Amino acid sequence: MNIKHFIGVDISKSTLDWAVCTAEGGIIYQSQSANSEEDIKATIKIIKALPNFEYLKSVCCMEHTGIYNAHLLSYLNKFHFPIWLENSLQIKRSGGVQRGKNDAIDAVRIAQYAFRFKDRIRVWQPPRQVIQQLAALSAVRHRLLIVRQQLQQPLNEQESFIESSLQKQLCKTCQASLKAINTDLEKIEKQVKEIRDKDDRLKELFEFITSVPGIGVVTASEVIVATNEFNNIAEPKKLACHAGVAPFEHQSGTSVRGKTSVNHHARKRLKSLFHLAAMSAVRVKGEIQDYYLRKVAEGKNKMLVLNAVRNKLIHRVCAVVHKKEKYDKNYVLTLV
Repeated sequence: MNIKHFIGVDISKSTLDWAVCTAEGGIIYQSQSANSEEDIKATIKIIKALPNFEYLKSVCCMEHTGIYNAHLLSYLNKFHFPIWLENSLQIKRSGGVQRGKNDAIDAVRIAQYAFRFKDRIRVWQPPRQVIQQLAALSAVRHRLLIVRQQLQQPLNEQESFIESSLQKQLCKTCQASLKAINTDLEKIEKQVKEIRDKDDRLKELFEFITSVPGIGVVTASEVIVATNEFNNIAEPKKLACHAGVAPFEHQSGTSVRGKTSVNHHARKRLKSLFHLAAMSAVRVKGEIQDYYLRKVAEGKNKMLVLNAVRNKLIHRVCAVVHKKEKYDKNYVLTLV
């Protein structure tokens, strides 16, 4: 892309800070607006009036901020404005040593980041509406599970330490809340099933992914959302890195060394679900269980072996999606 202008936007709940950088690296415009559709429209109108500005030869760079960038993304996408969504840590670490910060400075830093790394531009494409619905339902389900655990777990743990009459009273007090949470979870699972069955592409992906032993509907949903139907992430190594299960080496010369380990910069919910899937897979008789028992018997650390199982599951998920066929448990490798 022949980019002439780089727009950096620092996003907060109530305000947006704007900075426009030219192809020569100079800042020609800075402003602040409210985070609303009307103010975004007015600011874009001002930016379009800048000398030699062409919106198809520009890019608007911003950080992932969840729902706070919804208005801006919606407006820009409506007019096919090139959008670059970047990880906030990536932008922060690319700027070297930094002292002090505010929203206006951050907007300039984002614009300058887009200018310096214009050869790495990744134009953002919005996920389909059905994927956005699936993501929202998965997020609500996750929050409901956390709330249920916060209510249920203390009741279970204190059962043998307090009087039975008090335990019954506490359980009765939380009974209505727990019942309501379980009802909401059932509704969400029903809605996910309805969304899945109505969309052919989504239904096909669920069938492929859940055919892998250990992978259930919840994990499949999170994988589809995280990869945007495998459009953004299709390679197993990249998905393993995104999920935080890919091991990385830490070494510097001969005096400073670190143990090979996974990185904590990851999609934590996806990592947790793959861990549960690995735990489920090693409990069932089959190739995965045989592998786990063999490696543990060799003296390998159990968590290290479980992480290897998580990687195996990720590679199998990507394989069935790539080949567009269900996982065959009885497949026999033919030797040439």
